[in-house]
Amino acid sequence: MLSPTPDNTLPISCADCEDPRVEELVRDLLTRLADRWTLLTIENLDAGPMRFSRLRERLPGVSQKMLTQTLRQLERDGLVARHVHPVVPPHVEYSLTPLGHSLGEVVCGLWQWTMQNGDRMEAARQCFDNRVKETV
Repeated sequence: MLSPTPDNTLPISCADCEDPRVEELVRDLLTRLADRWTLLTIENLDAGPMRFSRLRERLPGVSQKMLTQTLRQLERDGLVARHVHPVVPPHVEYSLTPLGHSLGEVVCGLWQWTMQNGDRMEAARQCFDNRVKETV
């Protein structure tokens, strides 16, 4: 049973939401976050505005095409802002929007959970792998 928050409202439980629009948005977001470059891009932009070339340097292995696609999708979702400075040649910076920062805070919980439970998860994996080897 969910307990009321300090302002006497009930928190929303994942199981309580039956809005198909919300379900679709959650699925879209989970798909996006599962992408190889999205979380790393958000993490790097959390440090502040960054030019494309600097961001690409901080993401070894990302292609120009993939980083462009990632940034465009994040911009479309309202998580990243693209700012073009009126100089020649154009100077473009990317930054997290307030919405992007709030998502970053939520995702940070995944890192915290992993730091707290990573050893237990690795031990469980090792036990599983050992059992599988014994049965083969």
